[in-house]
Amino acid sequence: MNDLSSPLGMLAVLLDGLWVTLAVTLGGALVAAVSAFAAGLARLSRGWPLRALALVYVDLFRGTSALVQLFWVFFALPLLGVALSPLTTGILVLGLNIGAYGAEVVRGALQALPAGQREAALSLGFSDRQTLWRILLPQALPAMLPSFGNLLIELLKSTALISLITLADLTFQGQVLRAATLRSGEVFGLVLVLYFIFAQLLASGMRLLEQRLGRYRSN
Repeated sequence: MNDLSSPLGMLAVLLDGLWVTLAVTLGGALVAAVSAFAAGLARLSRGWPLRALALVYVDLFRGTSALVQLFWVFFALPLLGVALSPLTTGILVLGLNIGAYGAEVVRGALQALPAGQREAALSLGFSDRQTLWRILLPQALPAMLPSFGNLLIELLKSTALISLITLADLTFQGQVLRAATLRSGEVFGLVLVLYFIFAQLLASGMRLLEQRLGRYRSN
């Protein structure tokens, strides 16, 4: 039994929720990466059905509240016969939400490349797919990373919303601990510190990745 009167006892309780927060962050990041590249590339597709579908996805998830999206999938979707677990709901909804913003990052980075590169690649016999994967994306990816880093931190902070769909994440455990101890300042001070530490770790990891890709490109 943890001694909730001590900072170490409080920290032990909060760490139980931290693992849930990190699981949703990592799972959501994977969903966001896949959806960002899929929708971003679809926005640049020559086929209008793909462009239209991607536009609907991006506008829907960017134009509505992430909290309402969570509530709809968790509480309303079961009425249509589709019930997802709280963890799956959190990962899927937050990942798709952040991925919608990431799609615009992907689209913008690719459109910023000189149009002559695509034309030169096609004139040399490269297919559209080869041009994209071998020439355009390797150049555009380093420009995407700073924005992706910001979105990853935003995803971490957004995980606080999953406490409202019964997941015992870091924020949920903080609320339980505050109710048990009535020491709001200390409890939420620790919660803030934990969020800050892991946000800094994510930011440092993204900066390291930027530096590695920068050295790769310079070589």
